[in-house]
Amino acid sequence: MIKLTAVYEREGNWWIGYVEELPGANAQGRTLEEVRENLKETVQLIIEANRELARRETSTSSR
Repeated sequence: MIKLTAVYEREGNWWIGYVEELPGANAQGRTLEEVRENLKETVQLIIEANRELARRETSTSSR
């Protein structure tokens, strides 16, 4: 399993979070718990999208 670094910061009434090793993986929430859940979902969506792109690229290049 790969470990990623999540960074959380408080900005006024909001929490923001991002993953250092995954560009575009960022989220916000009103609580630390909310931003953690939002960031987890964001990372999952990015990984799924990247897998799909890789799958399409592989199937296209093997034709």
